Amino acid sequence: MRRPSLGALGLASLPFAAMCFSVALWDRVQPMILGLPFNLFWLTLWIVLTPCCMWGVYRLESSRNRAPDHDP
Repeated sequence: MRRPSLGALGLASLPFAAMCFSVALWDRVQPMILGLPFNLFWLTLWIVLTPCCMWGVYRLESSRNRAPDHDP
């Protein structure tokens, strides 16, 4: 089993970072977006985007695993 690529790790950690480390940027009620306070919209958005990021990780890793190894 090979280690995941740096791109895959970065893409996989993006939702976590967007939800946890950006609180100071989105911790407010205004503006209202789609009838939701901004902070609730931000969290809901990333919950929806997380599977998209994981699909991207899957695509990166599956294409990487399909490539022939050039180990001597």
